[in-house]
Amino acid sequence: MYALGLFLGILVLDQLTKALITVSFLPGESLPLIDGIFHITYVLNPGAAFGMLAHQSWFFVLAAVIILAAFARYYRRLQQESPFLHYGCVALMAGTVGNLIDRLQGGLVIDFFDLRVWPVFNLADIAIVLGVVSMAYAIIFKMKETDE
Repeated sequence: MYALGLFLGILVLDQLTKALITVSFLPGESLPLIDGIFHITYVLNPGAAFGMLAHQSWFFVLAAVIILAAFARYYRRLQQESPFLHYGCVALMAGTVGNLIDRLQGGLVIDFFDLRVWPVFNLADIAIVLGVVSMAYAIIFKMKETDE
């Protein structure tokens, strides 16, 4: 039940913030919150992180579908694993679905958090990164404990 709440919470918050950005900003428009450090900048990203594989939406849609199918197939087994692995995968899936929705709607991902020294990103990206970090932690430390 917590996993569903986490998934829906991330997904809804991601989509709401993206909707707010699209009605409040024009693409390329930026609002400094902490001048020179943190801005809200509306970017339509045609690729993955750092703009890699720009304009290859078909690839990202296919990859997301494969990842989601694998997640669905192995979810029962995943529930028995470390909470770090379980909830990390759930966060990863929520972020994946959030960005997949963008790609299916317009072929581009809506990004808006701008730290000025890093490519602009969104809440789905944060969920993906935190999910992967949580999964890596579980694999490196928590699953090792159960082997001993």
